[in-house]
Amino acid sequence: MGKQVWRSGNMLYPLPAVMVSCARPGEKPNIITVAWTGTVCSSPAMVSISVRPERYSYGILRDTGEFVINLTTEKLIRAADWCGVRSGRDEDKFAAMHLTPAPASKVSAPLIAESPVNIECRVSQVIELGSHHMFLAEVEAVDADEEYLDEKGRFDLAKAHPAVYSHGEYYALGKQLGSFGYSVRKKDRSRKRV
Repeated sequence: MGKQVWRSGNMLYPLPAVMVSCARPGEKPNIITVAWTGTVCSSPAMVSISVRPERYSYGILRDTGEFVINLTTEKLIRAADWCGVRSGRDEDKFAAMHLTPAPASKVSAPLIAESPVNIECRVSQVIELGSHHMFLAEVEAVDADEEYLDEKGRFDLAKAHPAVYSHGEYYALGKQLGSFGYSVRKKDRSRKRV
């Protein structure tokens, strides 16, 4: 079986479909759905989002230099899709989708209270790449809903039922296949075979 060679394009899927909240002082807050997002550094903790300059939120992001990445779940996927195809110029997305703007601890942009994890971000650099401009940002705080913490205080991602985006479609994440380093971990030899 052979391989087909396609023209260059973005085929790195699945991606998190996140709702990014932002606001100018004194104006209604807005939400933009973003799939071009990711971790770029662990120390300092940094993330990126890429946004088209013609999007309504782009100007807010440039003006304020702050935003919140709100993780999306199966319950929130309709709102995520709707917020991605409607413009904040014309709609109050929080009101229309019955989402609750909540105060963040470190940035002026609001959290989406219904999201299980909110990542408060401050822009450190904007890189103009082409169709999208990348906002590199330092993570100022992470807000995790206590409902999704396990008995050890760790965030239980499976319990939150996260959703992802893949080439124009949304999917729920499935079962856990392993954990970091499981392929090289030594087996417990203290157990005796019967």
